[in-house]
Amino acid sequence: MNINLENKNAIITGASSGLGKAIAIELARAGANVLLIARRENVLMETINELPNNGSQKHSLLAVNMSDLQLLKQSVMAKLNYYRHFDIIVNNSGGPKPGRASESQIDDFINAFKMQLFAFQEILQIALPTMKTQNWGRIINITSVGAKQPIANLGVSNTLRGAVTSWSKTLAHELAPYGITVNNILPGFILTDRLVELLKSEAKRKGITYEQELQHRQSSVPAGRIGKPEDIAFAATFLASEQASYINGINLPVDGGFLQSV
Repeated sequence: MNINLENKNAIITGASSGLGKAIAIELARAGANVLLIARRENVLMETINELPNNGSQKHSLLAVNMSDLQLLKQSVMAKLNYYRHFDIIVNNSGGPKPGRASESQIDDFINAFKMQLFAFQEILQIALPTMKTQNWGRIINITSVGAKQPIANLGVSNTLRGAVTSWSKTLAHELAPYGITVNNILPGFILTDRLVELLKSEAKRKGITYEQELQHRQSSVPAGRIGKPEDIAFAATFLASEQASYINGINLPVDGGFLQSV
């Protein structure tokens, strides 16, 4: 299968490292022009220099804190003037800090929702008019298996992922008549800095070593391994393609078989 995203403009949030970076590389390899969004400009510069470029592709970056909704809106609007239209949105952002839902503060929930769901809505509102005009668009949300099977000690994250999932399903119904698909990718245990941080936190809570916790998580995956960022990137690139035009409103686990639900 040859996926061709030439002349498509993609927004990718959380794009400086981990899953976002891997997705940016694969979309660019397929021919898309990529706008990278994250907080750290120096790291974004390193990432943009790693993107495949056929010489005519237009890659750019935007260093902004996603929780600053007004600045995010203004900055993305300015980029719209440059790109003229956005065809693909990949909503990806590092999850909230670990902790039990029952022990989390209201501000923990507010900050998490601002960083993700509220920010995703702001970006959608900017890109949507031209998507509707062109009768084509792809919105891909990187959530978590926690949206279907809550993960211990990730109370705020589980709650947030569930909200994004419902938002996505609602949009899928609303936007399908315009040729726009909205899908979620649910990563399992993928080897990123975020996973390392979570495993260290969980190991400390249990009073065991990081290596023991890593082995425990790996043994819970039927595939017998922790995933790679590229595993998520390949799935995202397919969902962004013309070949996935009849796939809409789904939750796609990329988890090595971890989820036990149907």
